[in-house]
Amino acid sequence: MTQTTWKPHAQHGELSSKDRDHLPESAFAFPKQRKEPMTDASHVKNALSRFDQVDDVSDAERDAAFENIKAAAKHFGVEITETNWKDLGKKPHTKNPAHK
Repeated sequence: MTQTTWKPHAQHGELSSKDRDHLPESAFAFPKQRKEPMTDASHVKNALSRFDQVDDVSDAERDAAFENIKAAAKHFGVEITETNWKDLGKKPHTKNPAHK
C-alpha cells in the first residue's frame, strides 16, 4: 500500500511563486514534481480538480499523490468520496464543490 508523504504546512491562502518555491516537498500532492501544493482546503480542492491534468507521472506517483490528497483532505475537512484516483476527472462522484 502506498503511504502518504504529505504533512501540514502553515502557509495558507494565495501562494506567490516565491512562497511556492519555499514550500517543502511534503506540502505537495506530487512532491517530486512539486505539483499541486496543499496548504489549505482550497488548495486541496484544486489538487482534486486538476489531478488528471498533471503530466509525465507514473501510476505509482498518482497512487502516492492520491494518498497525499486524502491525508490533506482529512486534515482540512474536505470530503472525498472517491476511493481511487482513477475515479477523479470523470463525472463528479463527490460532493466536493471543486468538481462542479
